[in-house]
Amino acid sequence: MKSRIAVLRLLAFVPLALLPPAFAQAPVSAPGYRIGPKDLVAIQVYEVPELNGERRVGENGMISLPQLGDVAAIGLTAEELEARLRELLSRYVQRATVNVDVIEFRSKPITVIGAVRQPGPLDFSGRWTLLEAITAAGGLSEGHGGKIYVRRRADNGLSDQVVVDAHDLLVRADPKVNLPIVANDLINVPGTSEVTIYCLGEVATPGAIAFKSSDRVTLLAAIARAGGLTDRAASRIVVRRAAAAAAAPGAAAAGGDLTVDYKRILAGKEPDLELRSGDVVVVKESFF
Repeated sequence: MKSRIAVLRLLAFVPLALLPPAFAQAPVSAPGYRIGPKDLVAIQVYEVPELNGERRVGENGMISLPQLGDVAAIGLTAEELEARLRELLSRYVQRATVNVDVIEFRSKPITVIGAVRQPGPLDFSGRWTLLEAITAAGGLSEGHGGKIYVRRRADNGLSDQVVVDAHDLLVRADPKVNLPIVANDLINVPGTSEVTIYCLGEVATPGAIAFKSSDRVTLLAAIARAGGLTDRAASRIVVRRAAAAAAAPGAAAAGGDLTVDYKRILAGKEPDLELRSGDVVVVKESFF
């Protein structure tokens, strides 16, 4: 049996040179996959039709076949099982034509974790895409983040990972990010938590502002959520943090405080300050 190779197109946000090798050419069935207990294999012997059909590998690693009895399949690739069956059939058929295809990978299922409705391992048919795997896990749950991580795990312990934009996959239905899934893949859909920023002083609506952890939380975003500055607001704004932090570019640090110039940030002359959960933005009144 020759593994069918499905070549992925370049992800919209990942340069080809940066795409992990395991994903650059993703086989429908993992090359060299070794059969395990509970896997389902399809067997076809042209000269002996009664052997044709799907067989479930038992917990003992055997498959039961007419005329041949129990045949050990565990630990073999599909090609190696083909060779074993040809050898066993040699007493009945001079040159048996045998084809074996692994169609369910239950010994190495794919696993979907995180913000899906039914997380856990899934019985895998070997013909799924990322969208089909997420659907089989019940779809995304409320509070899912904007990124989906697909980790491809090899038998040698190495792994590669690709990040997929959930909006591109589920809303835009971009086929370039609908990855083919192979046995032993791990799909992680991180959830989002709430980030709270406090805006006080000369803003239109002072108080607590909630962001999702997947949002880019910056000073300009927080001020915009607070309705903008009042006419009496000073240009220099203080951001208070519970723990002292290093000063951001263009900001002066004083203990746990960061002082920034709002007008320079708005004009693009200084970078917008990234905020952290619990930060307090204090906009003082200008006396000039």
